[in-house]
Amino acid sequence: MHNRRTFLRGLAATLAMPALPSLRAAASHAGHPLRLGFIYIPNGVNIDLWRPDGTAGNSILSPTLSPLEKVKHRVSVLRGFDHEKAEPNGDGAGDHARANATFLTGCQAHKTAGADIRVGESVDQIAARAIGHQTRLSSLELSTDPPRSSGHCDSGYSCAYQFNLSWIDERTPAPAERDPRLVFEKLFGSGDAGEDKRRRAYQKSILDFVNDEAKRMRTRIGSEDRPKLDEYLTAVRDVERRIERAEKFRSEVPEDRRPDGIPQSYRDHIRMMFDLMHLAFQTDTTRVTSFLLAHDGSNRTFPEIDVHSAHHEISHHRNDPAKLEAIGRIDRFYVTELARFLERLDSTEEGGGSLLDHSMIVYGGGIADGNRHNHDDLPLLLAGGGGGLRPGRVITAPDGTPVTNLYQSLLRRMDVRVDRVGDSTGVFEDL
Repeated sequence: MHNRRTFLRGLAATLAMPALPSLRAAASHAGHPLRLGFIYIPNGVNIDLWRPDGTAGNSILSPTLSPLEKVKHRVSVLRGFDHEKAEPNGDGAGDHARANATFLTGCQAHKTAGADIRVGESVDQIAARAIGHQTRLSSLELSTDPPRSSGHCDSGYSCAYQFNLSWIDERTPAPAERDPRLVFEKLFGSGDAGEDKRRRAYQKSILDFVNDEAKRMRTRIGSEDRPKLDEYLTAVRDVERRIERAEKFRSEVPEDRRPDGIPQSYRDHIRMMFDLMHLAFQTDTTRVTSFLLAHDGSNRTFPEIDVHSAHHEISHHRNDPAKLEAIGRIDRFYVTELARFLERLDSTEEGGGSLLDHSMIVYGGGIADGNRHNHDDLPLLLAGGGGGLRPGRVITAPDGTPVTNLYQSLLRRMDVRVDRVGDSTGVFEDL
């Protein structure tokens, strides 16, 4: 018979905890781990509503970016960065597949719908290969789309290009997880699928199993850290409850099927994944993440904001005012969720600063204007203060600067030295 006491003790030992100064010698502000995250938006943006009028020293906010008001001093708007390898370059149609495939690799995707896919190692995986041994998970890949690694998707390109942002090497995508339950178990489970299934069968929270350990920890930490521990445990339980609520509303599935904790609301799904990314950073379970909000070419609708037309279809707006207005609402919807995530990072204390102070978050897409399918002067934001970043500016790169020059700069700030990233031509320094 299973030894329940041993089971609970083993589970308690696996629960990731945030760094609390009273449990270790206080680290310097610069000594905390540096996190690197990438967040992808599909189908281009309404350029006129996205781009701010200001330059360095003036407001960085535009109508689309206005939800970032509370953290605008933590964000820079990037101008002038291109993804030349997302252009056809003789390969014809397929801009959506190339936009996804090139965004983190800076490489031209080999045009094929077969098994001979080829693009390049992505910047997140370059970082994970160098520093991933320092954390329990070398990297964390998230999406809201179902995984696809084969089949024909966009004008002769394999679906692997369009549904994967992260690439371990030129032929191997790092599949993203869309089910919050499975991400939660990856972060907080025991690592034993049978043990975790048994816990869920007990209909118990993971925190129910580690309650005694949490009580012991409260006696070992300083009084100033106890509210932080309580806040963290509350956040874990909040995410867990939301996953449980989503699971209850799903149809019954056979026991051998993976649990499905995907909310019916797209906004709830995005928030849950952002909250899991926040917890992954807070507990130093990983320092490298990517999040595909939706694949390029996505025809998702947005009933939450009363946009019932398919996103990809209206991105071919032909300057139709109604379509442009709807695109602007979609862009703002995504930025609003980004702002919520950044505010949460900024409100999480760490070593005299915040998690956002110790992070570098790239947000944007591989297409600028969906009607033109252009891949120059892409819509990009850089958030955080990690690695000596100086946010709160509009940063304009010389025309034709590869986005990969930005990536190479971010890698260097993580002490990851590589000769180049994809088509990079140097290191962009003015960050």
